Amino acid sequence: MSVSLAVVGAGNRGSTYAGYALRHPDRARVVAVADPRSAHRRALADAHQVPAERRFTSWHDLAARPRLADAVVLATPDREHVEPAVRLAALGYHVLLEKPIAPTEAECVAVAEAAERSGVLLAVCHVLRYTRYTDVVKRHVETGALGRVVGVEHLEPVGWWHFAHSYVRGNWRRAEQSSSSLLAKCCHDLDWLRYIVDDTPVRVSSVGALQHFRPEQRPEGAADRCLDCPVEPNCPYSAARLYRDCLASSDRHRWPLSVVTLDLTPAGVEAALRDGPYGRCVYSGDNDVVDHQSVTITFAGGATATLTMSAFTPDGHRRTRIMGTHGYLEGDGEQVSVTDFVTGRTVTTDTRAGGADAASGHGGGDMGLMAAFVDAVASGDRSRVRSGPRESLDSHRMAFAAERSRATGGAPVTLAPLG
Repeated sequence: MSVSLAVVGAGNRGSTYAGYALRHPDRARVVAVADPRSAHRRALADAHQVPAERRFTSWHDLAARPRLADAVVLATPDREHVEPAVRLAALGYHVLLEKPIAPTEAECVAVAEAAERSGVLLAVCHVLRYTRYTDVVKRHVETGALGRVVGVEHLEPVGWWHFAHSYVRGNWRRAEQSSSSLLAKCCHDLDWLRYIVDDTPVRVSSVGALQHFRPEQRPEGAADRCLDCPVEPNCPYSAARLYRDCLASSDRHRWPLSVVTLDLTPAGVEAALRDGPYGRCVYSGDNDVVDHQSVTITFAGGATATLTMSAFTPDGHRRTRIMGTHGYLEGDGEQVSVTDFVTGRTVTTDTRAGGADAASGHGGGDMGLMAAFVDAVASGDRSRVRSGPRESLDSHRMAFAAERSRATGGAPVTLAPLG
């Protein structure tokens, strides 16, 4: 059975997930596209040969028609998830929903309940569950190689230029327009910790702040735009350097450069930096999300986990240390090393065998998620999707609790059981 897909939101994430159908046309096909941006809508629809009558300027237009596909890939901006998710679920579409579910806890619950009410499959894009690297880590925990898990340290190194791109200049720069940087960037990681520890989170505390990307940190003499700035050659966050380097590397055309402009020429990049948000000085924007945050989680069985998200790193793989009663695991997104406390031996597994690492499409997680979702829709076996709506809520509830804790100076927040 070939699963038919409607794609709502033809940006980077929607196009990435839709790409599964181009790789596996016998298993999935895109039959409708909705996006208000004509260039994005046309590019995705053309790539999948979607007929003109199934190219919509709004999800409302899609929803006004009889159901056109088995499932919908919903990759709209964060604050535009709830209404289409609820409506399209009611129409019988299975829903693949880009994370985060929604920017508030009540809205997240509303989406989960709508899917349950309609009887459709809701899969949140927790792509880190679907990587070979994760499979190796999970296997070591499940087989008891580490004994009982006592503690986990997990680092999300966002990267200095990545943070400037997405969270200072980009769509996630203001919490009121999208969500907190922790929810936007790290509900992946909170979900991953929930998956690896395999236990229910019961208490969360957090500290963090917007440390650097503030007007008072602006260098003397800096201009409002990088193209006009005498300080730009020595600035780590130079948009001119970043996006010109991206233009010179075809691997970076799809992301991040295509977010800045669809005109991938020197003139097109220059115009975007001259007039658009991605050419602004990082010290003079309207950003307000934190650039460094640490979260401590206590699970019901007593294990604890810490998550650190930081802009001030190279852009790279997540790094994790797991401390158990019988062994110790350390992973860097590519290799997993386990030390056995009985023998003292350390064994290392390279998870890159087979081609994907943690930097390529979330380490293969993007296509792994799509394969699982398509299989689940085709077969009716929902267990192929590794997280149900209620479990996905845990990661989001941790993020909301962390923000409440951070706002009160790090006071612990207890998570009440879900109803």
